[in-house]
Amino acid sequence: MKTIFVTVGTTCFDELISSITSSDAVQALKAHGYERLVLQVGRGSVLPTPETCPDVQLEAFRFKDSIAEDIKCADLVISHAGAGSCLEALGAGKPLLVVVNDGLMDNHQMELARQLHKDSHLLYCTCSTLTATMNTMDLSVLQPFVPGQPKYFANFLDRALGVQ
Repeated sequence: MKTIFVTVGTTCFDELISSITSSDAVQALKAHGYERLVLQVGRGSVLPTPETCPDVQLEAFRFKDSIAEDIKCADLVISHAGAGSCLEALGAGKPLLVVVNDGLMDNHQMELARQLHKDSHLLYCTCSTLTATMNTMDLSVLQPFVPGQPKYFANFLDRALGVQ
């Protein structure tokens, strides 16, 4: 069963949870053959139930000791743009769609998402463009992110922060 795993990390990102469980978003993911939606909702106040999305198999939880198994079992990871969440999904070799919280001040998340997108490691959007992005996404264009090579990560950070 094709599965999407959505994570907000330890943050509160209710807008992402509400956006991904909207009927339009669910129809977009179903059009790509996804039938199961697993949500890690963090500290948010939105905790969807299976009745929220009757067209897909829905599971939701706040926190676990590790989300590594959820990522491993996913066919697509949708994540907030936190560096740890992005690197965990990319390190597991999973296609990644990052949803930037454009409501944050001094948003370094957008810089990180843009650079990883420029390097063809992920797709990114905001909550307002999530459904449109899912409707048109082509995961075949994504290139693997090579984990465990600190030199590449250091170079990436230099580029992302404009040091080079």
